[in-house]
Amino acid sequence: MSSIAEPPLADRPLADGLLVAAPRSGSGKTVVTIALQRALARRGLRVAGAKTGPDYIDPAFHAVATGRPALNLDSFAMPPAMLAALAVRAGIAADLIVAEGAMGLFDGVARPGATTGASAEVAHALGWPVLLVLDAGGAAQSLAAVAHGLATFPGGPPVAGVIVNRVASPRHGRMVAAGFAGLGLPLFGLIPRDPCMALPSRHLGLVQACESEAISDRIDRMATLLADTCDLDAIRASARPTHVAASGGQTLRPPGQRIAVARDDAFAFLYPHLIEAWHAAGATIAFFSPLADDAPPDECDACWLPGGYPELHAGPLAANARFLAGLRRFAQTRPVHGECGGYMALGEALIVADGTAHAMAGLLPVVTSFAARKLHLGYRYATWRRAMPFAAAGSTSVGHEYHHATIVSAGGEPLANMTDGEGNPMPPAGSRAGQVTGTFFHLVA
Repeated sequence: MSSIAEPPLADRPLADGLLVAAPRSGSGKTVVTIALQRALARRGLRVAGAKTGPDYIDPAFHAVATGRPALNLDSFAMPPAMLAALAVRAGIAADLIVAEGAMGLFDGVARPGATTGASAEVAHALGWPVLLVLDAGGAAQSLAAVAHGLATFPGGPPVAGVIVNRVASPRHGRMVAAGFAGLGLPLFGLIPRDPCMALPSRHLGLVQACESEAISDRIDRMATLLADTCDLDAIRASARPTHVAASGGQTLRPPGQRIAVARDDAFAFLYPHLIEAWHAAGATIAFFSPLADDAPPDECDACWLPGGYPELHAGPLAANARFLAGLRRFAQTRPVHGECGGYMALGEALIVADGTAHAMAGLLPVVTSFAARKLHLGYRYATWRRAMPFAAAGSTSVGHEYHHATIVSAGGEPLANMTDGEGNPMPPAGSRAGQVTGTFFHLVA
């Protein structure tokens, strides 16, 4: 991994932290997290957000709820010093970090005795207690047994307390509370089933915050319901100071010193910690919008097309002649890299769900399709076959893959040798043509 040393963490203020987690996905972690962030912020606290694991969508909701950027914290992909540095940075000028876990509390890569990326691992590394969110659907007193099991699982972080979500009625709530009586595990609140505690979703998760109508008002309604039904004082008091043992971190080398970065509803998936790392290395970032028919700014010396939802905007992208011509012209003299959605946009064509093919930039000999969807999901190690603008030849980067597209045809030189998160070999991935590169792999560290 190509890296640049960051300043020591000594003397930086360490905010308190709390991790919102659950036994499984779909329990309501995200809506409870953003409601809690906003409710505490309305009390005058300086609240920051963070998300464990590889996720682009949820941190954007945290940013709306708190009014400040949210970072990802990934114990699998990030070295311990980098994880510590980002946790400290997340809490700068904040009183409290309300972080959100991914999947179930102990879910991660199947690597006994090694880091797995589980939310419990992040909480343990940073000294944060866990606030459990349990979905009350189809259960009552048994929820206390689930909470007890998670709280006593060997090697797990301390559980500060529980919020039970989607309670059907006052009687249902009394049954849930009866299960926790005498358990010694605080029940911080019972949130009733309410339409306001829901957000629209699609194939990669929630509809993006930037696409959600009046999202701040919706979060306010969530925060009001949570504040009316949960003990905010007890929740705040349960947080603990962030603990970091490392004295510094590492950041990735920028792909250029003046980087053109696509950013709009079609290309929104770029980790904030990468942008911060590039800035810290002295690079400048120029955002442009392919959906607005913008070309990469000519004064830049590298172009980065992040992932996102080009499949939802394939027609307009194919019709945006200024964007496509500018991208092709840029690629004649300077490096262009695409991740996932950006990779698809660099290809010859993108076939959408109804089978319609839309011409893309034609800079890589790749055709991708959503007509026959297949889920590709998991951590990846990418060993670069040749030098990349951001990594040396033969070096290995850690990241993930998450998409439903299939490759109809692909040519050119493969970009990287791949293994999955457990170290199992995978076919070579990505494509290179001149200075243009692309892959479904999302870079983390």
